[in-house]
Amino acid sequence: QVQLVESGGGLVQAGESLRLSCAASGSIVSINTMGWYRQAPGKQRELVAAITSGGSANYADSVKGRFTISRDNAKNTVYLQMNSLKPEDTAVYYCNVGGRRLIGGSAVGFASWGQGTQVTVSS
Repeated sequence: QVQLVESGGGLVQAGESLRLSCAASGSIVSINTMGWYRQAPGKQRELVAAITSGGSANYADSVKGRFTISRDNAKNTVYLQMNSLKPEDTAVYYCNVGGRRLIGGSAVGFASWGQGTQVTVSS
C-alpha cells in the first residue's frame, strides 16, 4: 500500500501564492510520474501539472507561467508552487503518483491518489 499525504491548501486572495506538498510513503521501489490534478464544483477533474522522474514537466495552459511543479526524489515528495492565484483556480487539488512497489518480494506497478486539499481564491 502506498499512502499520499497532501498539505498546503487554504484560503487566499487573488494574486497571492500557495505551495502544495504531497509525500508518498509505503513499500515504494521507484516513482515515475508525479502530478497534480484539480476538480472544481460541477466540473471534471483536470490535470494541472506533472513531472517525470527525470524532471521534465508539463502544465495545463491555464496555469503556465504561474504554477511550478517540482519534486524531491529522496523524500518521495512533489510540490506545486502556485503564484498569482485567480478565483478560477479554486478547486480541490489532488496529487497522483505512479511507480512500482514491493509486494511479496516482487515489484508491481501502482497508481495512487491523495485525499485532496481545498484551495479557495477570493476576488
